[in-house]
Parts: sequence; structure tokens; C-alpha cells
Amino acid sequence: MEDDTPVRLSLAIADSDTPYSSFAAAPTTTKKRKSFVPSDVKPKKRKKPKVSRTPKLGYTVEQGEDMLLIISNTNQYENIWRPNTKGRKKSIKGKAKDTKAKTKNKSKAPKKPQIKKAERRTTRKQQPADCFDRWGQSLPLEVLVNIFKMVVQQNGAVPFLCRVARVCQLWNAASASPVLWRSVSMGYCWLEPGKTQLPKTEIKVRDTVNWLAENRFSQLRDFSLNHWKKNVDHVVEVVSQSCPHLRSLKLAYCTGVTEKAFQSLSSSCQSLDRINVQYSEIQVEGLVAFLESHGSHIREILFTHGPRNDRLLTAISRGCCPELQLLEINTKLDSGYCQLAICIQALQNACPKLQTFRMLNVIPMPKMSRSGSGSTSGFPLLEELCMATTAVSFMTDQDLTKILYNSPKLRVLDLRGCSRVTAAGLSALPCQELKCLFWGLYFSSNVTVSLSKKGLNLLAQKWSRTLKELDLANQLFCEEDMEIAMGYLAQGSGADGVLSSLNLSGTKVTTPALRLIIGQSTSLDYLNLSSCRYLPRGLKKLYRGQQEILQLLEKLQ
Repeated sequence: MEDDTPVRLSLAIADSDTPYSSFAAAPTTTKKRKSFVPSDVKPKKRKKPKVSRTPKLGYTVEQGEDMLLIISNTNQYENIWRPNTKGRKKSIKGKAKDTKAKTKNKSKAPKKPQIKKAERRTTRKQQPADCFDRWGQSLPLEVLVNIFKMVVQQNGAVPFLCRVARVCQLWNAASASPVLWRSVSMGYCWLEPGKTQLPKTEIKVRDTVNWLAENRFSQLRDFSLNHWKKNVDHVVEVVSQSCPHLRSLKLAYCTGVTEKAFQSLSSSCQSLDRINVQYSEIQVEGLVAFLESHGSHIREILFTHGPRNDRLLTAISRGCCPELQLLEINTKLDSGYCQLAICIQALQNACPKLQTFRMLNVIPMPKMSRSGSGSTSGFPLLEELCMATTAVSFMTDQDLTKILYNSPKLRVLDLRGCSRVTAAGLSALPCQELKCLFWGLYFSSNVTVSLSKKGLNLLAQKWSRTLKELDLANQLFCEEDMEIAMGYLAQGSGADGVLSSLNLSGTKVTTPALRLIIGQSTSLDYLNLSSCRYLPRGLKKLYRGQQEILQLLEKLQ
């Protein structure tokens, strides 16, 4: 070795006198050899036993300051796919040089002074608490109320105002403004299919409705319940007692409405003038009793045709609602063929101020009055008549004349499905300023009308200057009538461009007639030419907007 320090060696040499056999005969104790474990290797971690956990619910029920809230636990980012980072082996090759370079740079760079946690807390405490909420506190209350009003008009008061009230004190004060709570629509809490609500949750729902009625509904005007299966009577009673200015009540797809609800309305809500109970299961006797006592204030009634709802129409025909202006009777589209016996003469005598009369997918069957006296008043103020149906209607020109013989103010006439009404019968009506005529045939069943019609030119000549919307879908008028009618409509529109919507699907319109009406109608925005057999290929489709219609005109020329 180059070093001069001496090295000592100790050797143990066996004595020569001791025989070799003594070494072999000596008893030896065998010990287990320990495996050599280097100090750098870390011991293996023991695997933790798996614990079975109950699945996490997708929602929680919490009681806030304003109402019962059902809050979803899922986030909008939880559904996004992310790669599984657990169990990945980091690639070491090719990164040793980078790590060395980083360590060298770190060693050269000056170290930043470290701030202790205590100092951070003191600096945070020194900052004013209002600096984080200045944007909300500096906004005037009137401006915030106007902003909330625009949101409420689009999305409704509930649950927007209930959530906004939990932001800060200013927003809570703004959301409590009675102006924002004039129109409220409440839907039922979401439930899993096949499950019922817990009793404690029902108590919280009732408490929430009671609190809202006492603290927010002082100026409520319009109130609606949607898809409520329980507690409907309780909600109607509380709202009627706390809202003396209530004008409109809507119960859509609700069940369990009894006489108690209508009794509370008749005793508390004297200004109520609109009732909508469409698609709801109600006790008809209670509503009839309400109309008999409070019907003089009712102006609008909307209900769905059913086996027992005929009593409502008979009660109205007796004169329970002399101030009625809107009457709408509808049914489901998949309910099939629905007929309703109605006495037009009795209804005209009972409701002389009727302005809107709609029977949607319900076929009226004429019924003679028992007294036998003919009506002479008619509907002098009627502006809209709708007898649309997806089935075949048996209404004739005589039936239509009995309804509209004294209605000069009629503006909207919907006769979709009325295949037996003729053009001559329509031209004989007393209304001179009709704006919308819907006369298309939309049959849900396999029904075809092969009889050709005539006289379309009479309608076009009479209402060419006033018609804005015209629907003639599947009406089989001949080519000559279509050309003459389109000529009258083109002359009537002129430079003003009154006609804006035209549906000619399934008709026998020709290219010259189409070119004439498109060239003159400058305000035409909707044109339906689907299934028109007399047009060339590529043009039989729906056109929306003036640009598409102008492009069609260029192709026709």
C-alpha cells in the first residue's frame, strides 16, 4: 500500500498435537443462517384488509334556511373519464440526467425565505373581512332585485330564489322582496321509481310550504303545482289562507284533490278568476260546488275530458259562469277516439262573453236543449275557435254555422281534422278579418281522403289581405284551384307582405303557382312543401327563413 501505516493481522492456527478426529467428534450446535438483507431495501408494506362499505347515495336531504332542499352529491366532472394513476410504475430511464440538472440549478438558485404558519395567520387576520364581499355589498338593492326579476321571468321563482338567499345577507334581503314572488310554480321532490317518501321528509315538505306561505307569498298572484301525488289539499289550503290576492291556480298531473281544497278557495280567495286542472285527478263534485258558489268571478276554465268531467260542462251551460272568457277542454293524444255531447245553444246563452273556445282532440257531438228555444245571441265576442283533432271529425258546415253565425270578430279558426267542412261553408262565415286558418288533415289512424275538393279560390279571395298563417296540409284541391288561390294570395299580400306561414304539404300545388306566391310574399318565413307530387325532386321539403325561400325562388326561375 502507498500509505506507511502498519497493518496488523490476527490469525488463529490450530495446534498440531490435537488430532483431526477430535474436531470431527466434537458436538456442534446447528443455527439457522440469517438471510442477508441489505440496509437500503425497504420492508414490504402489509396489505390492508378490504372493508365493505355501503354505496354512497346520489343525493342528500338538507333543511336550509328557506326550504327543504334535495342536493345531489354527484358533480358534473365526476362522469369524465380519467386514467387510473394508481399502481403505475414511473419510468426512471432517461430522467436521471434531468434530475441531476435540476438539483444543480436548485443548488445555485437563492433560497426563498420561508414564512411560518403563525405569520400567515396574522397576515390573513390583518386583512379586512369585507374585502372578499365588496362586490356584493356595493351593489344597490334595487338593481339586484331587477336582476333577479329577469331571472325569475325565465326560470321561475323556485328554486332560484331559495338558493340565492343563502349567498349573503344582501342577496337574502333581495330574494325576500314580495315583487319576485308573484308567480310561483312548485314541482314535487324527486323520488326513485317504485319508492315512497319517508314520513319525516313529508313533514319537512309541509313545514317548507308553511314557511313560504307565511314569509314569501304575501303578494302571490299565480300559483301552480306539478306532479304532486300527496299533500295537495294541504298546500291549496295553506296558499288560499295566506294569499288573498291569488288570481290563478294550476294543478297539473296532480292526484288526491278533494272538496276541502275547493272549499278553502271559495272562502278565502275572492279574487280567483282562473282555474286549470288539466291532467289531474280531482273530485268533480267539489269543483262543481265551487263553480256554483264562486262561478260569477271565474273567467277562464281549463280541464281534461273524462268520464265524470261532463258535469263541469253541464254546470257551465246552466249559467254558473256568466263572465267566462276562455273555455278549453282537452284530452291526451293517445287516448283514442273521444266524443263529448255539448249543447251549443245552451252554452251561448250561458256564456255570452266567451272569447276563446277550444276543444283539443275532443270531437263535439251536437245535443239539443230540453227547452227547445233557439239561441239568437251566439258568441258575438268570440275571437278564437279550435276544433282540432287527430281523428276523423264529423263536424259539418251546419254545425260550424251554428257556432259562428254571429261571430264577426273571429281571428283564429282551427279546423284540423274536420274533413267534412267545405270551402263554401267557410266562405259563408260572417268573419271578414280572419288572420289564422288551420285546415290541414292530420290523421293518426290509417285514414285516407281521396275525394277532390273545389272552391279554395273563394277563401283566398275573401281573406287574402288579412291571412298571416294558412295550413292546407293534405287537402286535395285540383291544380286549377290551387293556382287561382295562390294568385289571390299573392295579390292580397302585395308590398306589405302579410302572409308569413304557408303549409302546402301533400297538396297538388304546381311550380307556376309556387313561383307566383313566393315572388309576391316578401315576409314569408315558413313554407312546407313536403310530399307535393307535382313538384320536381329536390324541392319537396320544409323551408325556414327568408334566405332559404329566396334560394328556392332562384331554383324555380
